Amino acid sequence: MTTTFSYKLLQVALAVIGVLMILLYPLAVVWPSGWAWHSGAPHESHYFMMIVALYATLGVFLLNAARRPEAHRSLIWFTVVSSVAHAAVMAVQALGGEQHRGHLWGDVPALLIVAAVLAVLVRASASRAA
Repeated sequence: MTTTFSYKLLQVALAVIGVLMILLYPLAVVWPSGWAWHSGAPHESHYFMMIVALYATLGVFLLNAARRPEAHRSLIWFTVVSSVAHAAVMAVQALGGEQHRGHLWGDVPALLIVAAVLAVLVRASASRAA
């Protein structure tokens, strides 16, 4: 993979991931067992709305980072590491009870995919920043 091609892919990945993070609330409305950790409408959980606010904010910053990823490497690596940490905690919690098993097919793999894609692409495009 050429550096220029991986850089363009990183830009696209940051934009797509940013948009998906902004759309966390609608995802929970459409598929609650894969994204929301409570019963009822997503807006009924103060915890979930806090998570929505955090991820929507991160999504906006990732959209901004898509323009010049080399200037936002620490944000990208924060997204990678925090996604792995968040997925690990959620996986353990999902395995602890039948009612949360849907997360093993929803947000847990989604966060691991986000982390893997960004880690591979930011490394592959690193020489462009040098």
